[in-house]
Amino acid sequence: MSSRISIPEIAVRLSIGRLAVYTMLEQGIIPAVRLGRRWIVTRHAFENWERTCGMATGLQPRTEHKVT
Repeated sequence: MSSRISIPEIAVRLSIGRLAVYTMLEQGIIPAVRLGRRWIVTRHAFENWERTCGMATGLQPRTEHKVT
């Protein structure tokens, strides 16, 4: 198994199209590094991102408190 994950594999895992993956990469939603025209996505970084529902691991989800 490669240490990198391909764009088509990301698209399948997220059930979205390749263009949507590229949009998410451009917006910095999916963790990746751009080298020229190529996107490098490590399997470890993607799986960590996927496991945490796309939230940065250092951030805690914001909780809402209902005031009555």
